[in-house]
Amino acid sequence: MKNISEYIDSGVIESYVLGMADDRESLELEEMCLLYPEVKKAVNQFEIALEQTALAAAVDPDPIIKPLLMATLNYMDRLEKGEPMSFPPMLNDTSIIGDYQQWLDRNDMVITKDFKDVYARIIGFTPEVTTAIVWIESMAPAEVHDNEYEKFLIVEGSCDIVIENETHSLVPGNYLSIPLHKDHRVLVTSKIPCKVILQRVAA
Repeated sequence: MKNISEYIDSGVIESYVLGMADDRESLELEEMCLLYPEVKKAVNQFEIALEQTALAAAVDPDPIIKPLLMATLNYMDRLEKGEPMSFPPMLNDTSIIGDYQQWLDRNDMVITKDFKDVYARIIGFTPEVTTAIVWIESMAPAEVHDNEYEKFLIVEGSCDIVIENETHSLVPGNYLSIPLHKDHRVLVTSKIPCKVILQRVAA
C-alpha cells in the first residue's frame, strides 16, 4: 500500500489529467487505475478539484464581444460580395439622426427574429473609427475603454448611460461621448430595444 501511496503522490496523476504525461506514463497510469481502485479514485478527485478551481476562477465573457464579432464577420462578407466601403460622418454634439439615414433605411439593417441582448451591424470601418447600428435589448454591462472613445447617438427607444456614478438619461436624438478610463454601462428604459448609432474612435 505504501508504494501505491507513493505512486499517487508522485505527480503522475496531475501530469496525466493535464495532458502532460508521456505515452509510457499514461499507459502505466491507466493500468494502475484498473488494478487499484484508490488510484482511480485519486484521478477522479484531481479531475473534480481541477474543474472546481477552473469554475471558481472563471470570468463570464463580455456579452458585447460576440455581437461585435458577428457584426465584423457580416461586414467582411458584405464587402467580399461587392458592397462598397462607406464612411459615415463622425459623431459629435451637433449630430442628428438624419446624418445616418441612408444606412438606417437599408433593408439589411434590421434585427433578426432571434435577437437577444445586443445586436449590431457595422456600417463603416477604418483603422481609426468603427461605426455601427446597435440594438440593446435591456442592458450593456459595465466596461472601461482605455484606447478608444465610445460615442452614442440614440435613434429609437431610450436608455440611461451611467458613467461612474453619473446617470445620463437619453432619448432619440441625444448624443453622448464616453471619456477614456471611465466605467460605464447602458440600461434600457423603453419597452422597445434601444437603437443607437455607436462609434468607437481610436484615442
